[in-house]
This record gives sequence, C-alpha cells and structure tokens, in this order.
Amino acid sequence: MLELFFAVAFSSVPLTLYLPPIRSLNLFLGTVEMMWKESSESTRRMYPRLRYACNRIFNCMLLSDAE
Repeated sequence: MLELFFAVAFSSVPLTLYLPPIRSLNLFLGTVEMMWKESSESTRRMYPRLRYACNRIFNCMLLSDAE
C-alpha cells in the first residue's frame, strides 16, 4: 500500500508544473472574460445570418435528395 502511495505521489509531481500560479490564472481569466465581452456583440449580429445560411444549405441538400 505504501508503494502505491509513493507511485501515485511521484507520478503527480510533474502535473503540478503545468498548473499556473493563482495570479497568472486570474490574469488569464480576466483576458478570456474581456475577449468574451468584445466578441459577444459581433456574435449576436452574426448568429441570425449564420442560421439563415445553414437553413438554405440544408434545404438545398434536402430538396436535391428528394428529386
């Protein structure tokens, strides 16, 4: 059992190197939030156009299969 504990402990040590410090994580999340806010307005304008384009494409595909 002790060997299993050490094996798990030493195998998880390299994973701690990939986790950023909390300060860097907060900066990263702040940047993601800022990008989300900036892109949300253009996404709202784009969504109806994208939905309309997808409907036209799917309708053409379905109508061509029906013939």
